[in-house]
Amino acid sequence: MNKRPSTPDDSLPETELEDTSSKLAVALHYEEGADEAPRVTAKGRGKTAERIIELAKEHGVVVEGNPALTQALANVELNEVIPEKLYAAVAAVIAFVMQEAEKKQKSALYTSTAPDNRSHE
Repeated sequence: MNKRPSTPDDSLPETELEDTSSKLAVALHYEEGADEAPRVTAKGRGKTAERIIELAKEHGVVVEGNPALTQALANVELNEVIPEKLYAAVAAVIAFVMQEAEKKQKSALYTSTAPDNRSHE
């Protein structure tokens, strides 16, 4: 699995089924203007799924749970673009990811520019 930097357009739908051995994760990558459609960059069940999710979080990739979409994406081969029938569902995930990235940016900006109201004694 190649290590890649996260971008606001990265997303990782994931789902947890009845037990941890059934956990399923699928990672997608999409760069607007560069990719024709999102593509599957990693997928796995159980411990592999847990590691995919862990790596995503370590790299600041937003993780979103959507069991039905994750199941559908698990049928896509690695490095293949998603099928057209999944465009609308994946677009909703990408919109969510972009909103979360924007919130993080605003939060970081506010934190770094907020005045220090503590007294300096």
